[in-house]
Amino acid sequence: MAASLPMFMAALDNLVVTSALPVLQREFEASIEELQWFVNAYTLAFAGLILVAVALGDRFGRRRVFAIGLALFTVSSVLCALSVESWQLIAARALQGASAAALMPLSLTLLSTSVAPRLRPVAIGVWGGVTGLGVALGPLVGGAVVEGLSWHAIFWLNVPIGLLSLPLVLAVLPESFGRRVRIDLVGVGLASTGLLALVFGIVRAESVGWGSAQIVATLTAGVVLLGLFVAWERRTPDPLLSLGLFRDRSFSVANVVGVLFSFGIFGAIFILIQFLQIVQGYSPLEAGVLTMPWTMAPMVVAPLAGLAVPRLGTRLPIVTGLVFVTVALTWIALVMTEDVGYGRLVVAFALAGVGMGLVIAPSATAVLATIRDEDNAKASGTNSALREVGVALGIAVLTAVFTGAGGELTPSGYVDAAGVAVLAGAGVVGLGALAALALPHGRTGRSVESPAETPMSSRPLAGTPR
Repeated sequence: MAASLPMFMAALDNLVVTSALPVLQREFEASIEELQWFVNAYTLAFAGLILVAVALGDRFGRRRVFAIGLALFTVSSVLCALSVESWQLIAARALQGASAAALMPLSLTLLSTSVAPRLRPVAIGVWGGVTGLGVALGPLVGGAVVEGLSWHAIFWLNVPIGLLSLPLVLAVLPESFGRRVRIDLVGVGLASTGLLALVFGIVRAESVGWGSAQIVATLTAGVVLLGLFVAWERRTPDPLLSLGLFRDRSFSVANVVGVLFSFGIFGAIFILIQFLQIVQGYSPLEAGVLTMPWTMAPMVVAPLAGLAVPRLGTRLPIVTGLVFVTVALTWIALVMTEDVGYGRLVVAFALAGVGMGLVIAPSATAVLATIRDEDNAKASGTNSALREVGVALGIAVLTAVFTGAGGELTPSGYVDAAGVAVLAGAGVVGLGALAALALPHGRTGRSVESPAETPMSSRPLAGTPR
């Protein structure tokens, strides 16, 4: 619970904000570009600093850094609640994302090092279930709070959770350390700047034109900076991103799947949550209730999928879940009209939720299945960073598809373009299902146990830097 409750807060916060986007659009008179930055300021800061948080945790203590991140997340939530201009909320969301960078990877690492290897899949399943609860309640709580109080209250919610979690973390979780290395500040700068340039170029392209000098230069700079980041990581003695981890097939494929899954599903959710409110006229609370078949399913399915992984392996549930999500998004895209009845959407919502639940916990297991214990933090941090990159790119690209197809934030100008964007998201998740076929087949029980039970000399060299 000590490791999971802060993750519940972070998951709840992110989807609460997503469900409140139409309200934020009205309150701040925000453009669709600003709406993207309300989400992407968080995800880019998260992705850019998550591996730094892992390195700081290895050096100064994972519980200590986790607790500092939790405290800063609580403070930044207060700053979000007090924002009165779009730029203030964007800046506060960036700070929130930076502090959340310490929560996701370190919570999973603290959890995995606090339980016996044979219980790790079960513990990860519970962790995934609690995270799934945050996902499930996000739209519902967000809708209720926005409708009953104001949008400010969705951020005030984090304060009591943070104040409750902090002493629990300090009292219950054991301190642990990793390899003490220098912080790769050059790598941080190259990766963060490259990602920011890439996403900024995609977000701005529709306003100034894809062929404009500004966009061409920005996108080119992003690609060059990310290329330099990879080159730097291959030669520096203490890399931010250990490229040697990608020699492990389960780790590599799980990360490819994570990027494609996050790209498709969260980009589509960004489009769909506004469809229910802008086009169909539902209130935030009504929209939250209507999406419960989608958002509640992972809470139930994720722990069950985690329990099944030792017997089934990771490939079967992940592939099945991605196929379910692909079918669900395709279904929604094809039936989406201004007056489509809820009965034609609810089955697709439920199918998408079940699919997400089948992916969440097995993916976490696949990332760590054959990684050495001392590399767990960096491995889970890499996975979290790449998934957040997928979220940011998915929102940016699918919104670009939406606006490129003539979409507008009006009831009459939304539907046709939204259907095209959601269908594009379905295609990306489908690619993820094809990629997941390359995951190792069979049971993972021995693989999960091996890092703690086999001699160092016989462990896989997945984490060895090049």
